[in-house]
Parts: sequence; C-alpha cells; structure tokens
Amino acid sequence: MVEKPMISDQIIRESVKANYGIDVVCLSLLPLGADINAATYKALALDQTPYFIKIKRGHSSDTSIEILDLLQHAGIKQIIPPIKTRHGTLFQSIDTCTLIVYPFVEGIDGFNRDLKDTQWIELGTALRKVHEVEVPPPMQQKIRREAYSSKWRDLLKSIYPAVEEHLDTDKVGLELQKFMKKNISDIIRLVDRAEHFATILKDSSSDFVLCHSDIHAGNVLLGENAHVYIVDWDEPIMAPKERDLMFIGGGIGNVWNNPNEEALFYQGYGDTKIDATTMSYYRHERIVEDIAIYSQELLLKKGGGEDRLLMYKHFVAMFEPNGVVEIAFKTDANLAL
Repeated sequence: MVEKPMISDQIIRESVKANYGIDVVCLSLLPLGADINAATYKALALDQTPYFIKIKRGHSSDTSIEILDLLQHAGIKQIIPPIKTRHGTLFQSIDTCTLIVYPFVEGIDGFNRDLKDTQWIELGTALRKVHEVEVPPPMQQKIRREAYSSKWRDLLKSIYPAVEEHLDTDKVGLELQKFMKKNISDIIRLVDRAEHFATILKDSSSDFVLCHSDIHAGNVLLGENAHVYIVDWDEPIMAPKERDLMFIGGGIGNVWNNPNEEALFYQGYGDTKIDATTMSYYRHERIVEDIAIYSQELLLKKGGGEDRLLMYKHFVAMFEPNGVVEIAFKTDANLAL
C-alpha cells in the first residue's frame, strides 16, 4: 500500500520488542505490494540483524501464514516462514491490525534477473513438493477452491461498450481505448475461449492440490546465495496443478517464455501429465483478469497519476510478440494437434 496503516512506528517497535524480543532501532516502509490493507517494513535490530515486518488490517486468521508453517514442516526450504512470537504463535495482534515478522532475505526477483539453470531446476523441485503436500481437511476449509468463476469475464464483457463510446477520460485512457479497438477481436476471443474451457472444466473431476496461484517471476526471489524463494502466499488455492504450472512458459511480464527454461523447470518438477484444456483455460483466464482490471481502471476512472501510464504499458505488453496473448493462443491451438 502507499499510505501507512493507522498505527505508529513506535507502537510497532514496542510490539516487536515485547512479543519477539527484538529491539528495533530503524523501521523503513517498503513500497511493495498492491494490497491496500497491508504495509511492509524493513526493520533493523540493535544487533544489526534485518527483519521483514508485515502489518495487515484486521484480526482474522491468516491462512497464508498457516500455509507457510505447513510447508516448513514438510521440509520445503524455498519459502520464507514467519518467525514465531515468544508465545509460539505465528503472528501478533497489534491495535486493529495483525503483525507478522519474517527473516529479511536480500535478493532480486525473477523479473529483474534471469534464473540460472540450477535455479530453474530448484524451482521445479520445490513446486512439485508444494503440490504433493497433504493439506489437513480443517485447513482446506479455509482455503478457496477453484470454481472457474465468470467474475472477470463478466466484468470485461460489461466494459465492451466503453471501447466504442465517447469517454471523458485522460490521454492514457484514450490511448488504451484506441488500442482495445484495434485488438478487440483478440480480446473477445480470449473471453470466449476462457468461457468455453470453464464450461468443460466445471464438469471435470480434476485432482485439486495446494497451489500458490500467482507464481510469476515477481514472486520468485533469487537470494544472494543463489537460493530460490517462492514468496507472497496471500492467495493460496486448492486447484488443478496447472493453476501454477501455467506460469512456467506462460510469458507473464514478457519473461519465462523460453522453451529451454521450461525444460529445466520440468527436469526438477519431474514427469507429470499436463491437461491441455486446463492449461489453456488458466492462460486465457489470467489475461482476461488483467485486461478487466486494467481497462476498468483506465477507461472508467481518472485518478492514478503515474500508475496509469504504467498500467497502460503492462496492458500493451501483453499483446507483444511471444507475450502472454500469443502464448495463450498457441496453447489453445495445440489442443487440436
């Protein structure tokens, strides 16, 4: 989030010291994440040890923390589990918020640095272990389950008229409208094919496993020791394994679209049968979601400043050669082979 939550740095320091025994001497807000109900900090302790602190509004049970604890007990080392409080809990209530403390890992994400061959193999090995973890039934009840919802398809369909009508918006909005007009046939194709696949999959009996759900390059951290970490477990889901596997070779952010990288990943992941219909659904549906979100913000709203131009650039990039749209259509075409 951009703004700090309704909680002072002093209260955060006091809570960390009282509940974790960590004497924080420096607390810096980090410009990370898009969650308006959360803020992240880098904390430096008196002994110069760095920590990562997350503050979330509310006191509801944080399933993502429980997932990390489960994965840690399963022996998966490619995660950054939370540090427990002096009372043995995974988080601490602080005023109207929840406080979570993690080790601070210096690293660069996969958007800003290519994975080495060994890192691709390590990522594949780690994700296979995640998918094989047995999630206790009580925890499964807390995790959302794939339902092939039409939410994003319906939203994007409702925006179709705005592509043609006169808009009272800024230059960025008008540029996006022009771009969407030019590519409307591809956009409609994405929605229609995602709808087609969803109809098929709703009646299927696919095995559901624990999935990260958003394991793109930005959520893979490459540590200084060349270690790989899968971060941002805020949206876990029980779903077919293709929910995660679609990112490998999917080209989100115009990276991870090299067949050699995909081969290395599966060298680590191991032999597995990929359902082409499920893979194609997820690649189409993810693009539909992004288009719906970006177009809603840029066509139907005015505010946003520099973020609007950045969103526009991300939108256009999806349609570049070997980008997500081209890859999704190729995945679809392979169904007929």
